[in-house]
Amino acid sequence: MSSTSHSARDGRPPWAPPALDTGQLEVALRTLELSVRGRLDGLLQGNHLGLVPGPGSEPGEARVYQPGDDVRRMDWAVTARTAEPHIRQTVADRELETWVAMDLSPSLDFGSAASDKRELAVAALAAVMFLTSGGGNRIGAVVDNGTGQVRLPARGGAAYARALLKKVAETPRAAEGTRGDLAKLLESLRRPPRRRGLAVVISDFLGPTDWQRALRGLGARHSLLAIEVLDPRDLELPDVGTVLLSDPETGKRREVHTTPVLRKEFAAAAAAHRDEVAAVLRRAGCAHLALRTDSDWIADVVRFVVARKRGWSGGAA
Repeated sequence: MSSTSHSARDGRPPWAPPALDTGQLEVALRTLELSVRGRLDGLLQGNHLGLVPGPGSEPGEARVYQPGDDVRRMDWAVTARTAEPHIRQTVADRELETWVAMDLSPSLDFGSAASDKRELAVAALAAVMFLTSGGGNRIGAVVDNGTGQVRLPARGGAAYARALLKKVAETPRAAEGTRGDLAKLLESLRRPPRRRGLAVVISDFLGPTDWQRALRGLGARHSLLAIEVLDPRDLELPDVGTVLLSDPETGKRREVHTTPVLRKEFAAAAAAHRDEVAAVLRRAGCAHLALRTDSDWIADVVRFVVARKRGWSGGAA
């Protein structure tokens, strides 16, 4: 549920994604691209591995298992010989094909901090493009605002990536009361089957977790990354007295008085849902990156990538 009160955000922090509704979309997307490239290159010192080491088909070296590793890559021979769990790393394929499931349902058309969740979702897509670009890699997307899916084929090249980002950013906002279907969106990435690669899901993951079966099926063939886009109002209610709450995907509205008890119950329910989402993603072997509209999202991406790089290298910096 989201508060309908929404103050203007004229002075955005320098780290916030650019506004996409000013009538200057080309300028905004160019600003976004420069910000992503400049800050990611600088903070990662030009030495990042991207979001995945590659869904490689060539067997690589074995290393000691670490919490969070994909147990499907367990090397049982080495494990038996050393009496310590080991996984088998893989050598990255030369070309990576990335598919993005882009959830732009009405629950993302909201923001109470530095940006709307939709703007942050588009920014996350820009980061994915940068971190998977080069070397003949391709990227495609399936976008759904709740009224129907738009499929953008996987192709390579910087010009195509920019065109894809613009197409996604231009996706119209659906009318309030339109319900998204994340399970159906994920199923659209499973069929028809595609070459093994990276599947990225960008969503706020609000609502029931009836998409977990589709995600597990997707993970049987692809490396998985979930980017969870959050706003502070998804997590807690403000202490503002009486407020009108609305569910943008059902259109239901309710006026409530934000008492301490109600705020505590809301925060507890929100935290429980976040824990459930994290558990579902973990069971599916899905890497999980949470971005917030009130946080420096590029710094959060950097921390995530650096942590994964250390995991691939066996804990070395």
